[in-house]
Amino acid sequence: MDTSAVLDIGLQGLWVAAKLAAPVLLTALTVGFAISLLQSITQIQEITLSFVPKAIAVCIALLVCGHWMITEMITFTQQLFEKIPSLLGGG
Repeated sequence: MDTSAVLDIGLQGLWVAAKLAAPVLLTALTVGFAISLLQSITQIQEITLSFVPKAIAVCIALLVCGHWMITEMITFTQQLFEKIPSLLGGG
């Protein structure tokens, strides 16, 4: 196993991690921005006002995208297992 194969696997792993984190992070970012905009307009500075809607939105994003996220992770894992013989020099 050479360094290019290790770097390739690492890059693929980072790419899958970024794809899996994107729906949750973008949802939290969007809801957080909307709530902070609402708080700055109305001058209501309540901590739970920003936390509760963001937590609910993240849960909804996980429910909507969960099946896709699991499918992506299974596909990546299967590809890694399929590469094992070639990485060990057997084929």
